[in-house]
Amino acid sequence: MITCQLRGRLKQERQNETIAAVGDHVIVTALNDGSGVIEEVMPRENAFFRMAPSARGEFKQVLLANPDLVCLVFACDHPAPSFRMLDRFLVITEKQQIPQLIVANKIDLVGRSTAESMFSIYTGLGYQVVYTSVKEAIGIERLHDLISGKITAFSGPSGVGKSSLLNQIQPGLGLVIGDLKETQARKGKHTTVVRELFELKSGGFVADMPGLRSLSLWDTEPEELDAYFPELCDLVSDCQFSNCSHQSEPGCAVKRAVENGTVSPERYESYIRLRAGDG
Repeated sequence: MITCQLRGRLKQERQNETIAAVGDHVIVTALNDGSGVIEEVMPRENAFFRMAPSARGEFKQVLLANPDLVCLVFACDHPAPSFRMLDRFLVITEKQQIPQLIVANKIDLVGRSTAESMFSIYTGLGYQVVYTSVKEAIGIERLHDLISGKITAFSGPSGVGKSSLLNQIQPGLGLVIGDLKETQARKGKHTTVVRELFELKSGGFVADMPGLRSLSLWDTEPEELDAYFPELCDLVSDCQFSNCSHQSEPGCAVKRAVENGTVSPERYESYIRLRAGDG
């Protein structure tokens, strides 16, 4: 491992986003003292990111660069799943063309059939959902197989059991991540959380993202949201008006699909709130 500093000009070139993130490919010059200087950050194939506040306004915080997969972990209960947050995650991964896997954890609290019913909207749209329980050792082997050999981000709200799942996938892994977070937490409330890649014995790496309380979209115009909702993207061409906002216009194919049950009211509500910039 080489401790590196960023070349000064890189800090000037990219001021509104993370310059070098976990997962980035970089060109480094080694120094005589054993440290190094990052000369270039190679173009990213994709990135998992969120918009964060900064003194200069909006800041693109890259959580993981070049991921092969994002595991979106939500608990079936304790805490109850926020499907609007899940929809935001899905929009971000759809826009960045990052494969995603929805993990419905803690199914022992509600039962398998209830869990499948809760997430049925997403399986109906073609999203892959894995149902897991650490307590009852359900779905762990399948989850392990799906992330092996990949660079995977584990993300979701706080308290959904990400570290517990990682401990089951590879004993001790979640404990290492938990200790790291605890050490960082003692440094102060506003300290930037350091993200790391942890190697899997079966091949690949995982990055455990911080528990997210909010997730704002970055550089996404309201009129382009249609493309990131799979159930809406093919409907918009049938609307009477080309600039239809799918709210009050006559001849709206999206509204018609909601009324006839083709599009779920919950997903439609998420779409409308995202268009309005409301979480």
